[in-house]
Amino acid sequence: MEWLFIADPIAGFQIRKDSTYAMMQAAHAAGHRLYVAEPSDLAAEDGQVWVTAGALTLQPLPLGAMALKSPRWYSLADPQPRRLVSFDAVLMRKDPPVDLEYLYATLLLEQAAREGARVFNRPQALREHNEKLAILEFPAFIADTLVCSAPARLRKFVLKHRIAVFKLLDGMGGASIFQARADDPNLSVIIETMARFGARTVMAQAYIPEIVEGDKRVLLVGGEVVPYALARIPQPGEARGNLAAGGRAEARPLTAADRRIAAHLAPRLHARGLLLVGLDIIGDHLTEINVTSPTCFREIMDQTGFDVAGLFVRKLEEACRT
Repeated sequence: MEWLFIADPIAGFQIRKDSTYAMMQAAHAAGHRLYVAEPSDLAAEDGQVWVTAGALTLQPLPLGAMALKSPRWYSLADPQPRRLVSFDAVLMRKDPPVDLEYLYATLLLEQAAREGARVFNRPQALREHNEKLAILEFPAFIADTLVCSAPARLRKFVLKHRIAVFKLLDGMGGASIFQARADDPNLSVIIETMARFGARTVMAQAYIPEIVEGDKRVLLVGGEVVPYALARIPQPGEARGNLAAGGRAEARPLTAADRRIAAHLAPRLHARGLLLVGLDIIGDHLTEINVTSPTCFREIMDQTGFDVAGLFVRKLEEACRT
């Protein structure tokens, strides 16, 4: 099969931990031909959606190369224009932010899907599942949560819980996450900064003490639950476990609460065209549903031996045949 990856520039991949690279490796090992493009390479002309994509060849890596910052891991043929429908699968793996350009890309991908292209994750589902707000559909699994732009309501929420966590609705990797305390003399400044004096909607969640044990990433692949979570454990003095924020990664078997949440969500999200989902769970509370470019393949594979990338490739093969 011919698979197209739409992603951030591959020259910037940190392959020792990049999940898209792990997917590419598994796809290459399974005999699939790989192509790569960026969202800016999409175009619509004469009622058809095209992409200017280059054929990607993975280079064999010498021993120890994975530890290097930028090993030479690929060669890329000169990009050529093709209709998206000509690929067996199109994988949208662009990282957030989900800005207007990202949304325009999903609209082009959705038009390509109308023409017969197989796009994963489904473009409409990417738009409909904001990675912060999507948890509101599952209130039984979440901590007390407030979404609003009103500074007075945000302050009242913090005073109620004594400690709360503020998040931007389009943030990723732990960026712009604040832990707010009722007795913090800077509380008003935090709220004003996050909500822009009432002009920006933010999420506030009750602080979950189990964050010290890790912010767990649980992967759902083709409706199947990966049996290991990756706990992102905060550094001392840090409230965020995200790896991008310096968290330490530790793979663990799923807890009973992890399995209960994942088993409930997996078939529902898969039915909506979400082939790959990353759930964030702290303690026994669901905190985010990641659908844009879920990660943590490599860490789980390296620490447990469970072949997440191989499972992904098998599930994608099945989806291409249906």
